[in-house]
Amino acid sequence: MKKVLILGAFLATSIQAQEPQFPQKGPIEITVLFPAGTSADVTARLLADGMSKQLGGAKVLVVNRPGAGGAIGYKHVASQKADGYAVVWNSNSISTTFHSGMLPFDYHEFDPVARVLVESPVLAVKGDSKWKTLRELVADAKSRPKGITVGNSGVGSHTHISSVALFKAAGVDTVDVPFGAAQVVPSLIGGQVDAVLQLPAALSGYVKSGQVRLLASLTSTRDPLLGDVPTAREQGFDVSLEAWRGIAVPKGTSKPAVAALEGAIRKTTESADFTQACEKLGVRPAFMPAAEFGSLIAKEDVELARIMQLIGLKK
Repeated sequence: MKKVLILGAFLATSIQAQEPQFPQKGPIEITVLFPAGTSADVTARLLADGMSKQLGGAKVLVVNRPGAGGAIGYKHVASQKADGYAVVWNSNSISTTFHSGMLPFDYHEFDPVARVLVESPVLAVKGDSKWKTLRELVADAKSRPKGITVGNSGVGSHTHISSVALFKAAGVDTVDVPFGAAQVVPSLIGGQVDAVLQLPAALSGYVKSGQVRLLASLTSTRDPLLGDVPTAREQGFDVSLEAWRGIAVPKGTSKPAVAALEGAIRKTTESADFTQACEKLGVRPAFMPAAEFGSLIAKEDVELARIMQLIGLKK
């Protein structure tokens, strides 16, 4: 019996010794919860390029798995082997999707790796719109309840919650129009909606060309990357719902794998290439290590649940 135990231990050690060191076994796959061309997609590809360089040329692939406010992507990654090769480009949507009833589990299904960046939700209209300020849009909305349509990235999404919170604070009734994330901006340009609540990366090119005008950012203070765009608070509406993006892995992923991913992300966010690319998109690198990131997610989950309860979106 003793010989069998020794042989078993030897075999286990041999197999472990043969296991290639992370991330040499294969490509790392980042699941993006929204379609190609969206803010989430564009920024994930920047991160993947940087991580590949920092991990000695290891392949870091981006795969879009959109749908159900992020639930499809979250379910996929949660079901994968906890070895560091399947990761999710997560966001506040881990809480909003769960509390809206679209996801059967919450953030506890994942281990945090690092926060990467933050984005300022913005209210945007067409460049030739009659509304020059948020106050003007609100005044118009008060004069004709349900007369203004506002697009967002889907029921229960961060942009949907931000939109509902903003117009509830303003005391006006608008019509929420949920789209697939890739359809939001084209729907504004095409005149299908009057305004959109969106994240800057998806709007930056249209803003620069003059096709889109930003009326307000939903942050506590002005975002220096958004030029002269005033906050909703400055215009008399007390709403601040900053969005973040980061990387998480299936619960139980080994500490060495998490540490390797976290280190690669830190170096990427500190690089000049990543910083400059983010600035062009209107997003801000905001690295936060695993432990702090986990605390932030837990704290914000409670707050988002409270807001969603107040505005009638919590299931």
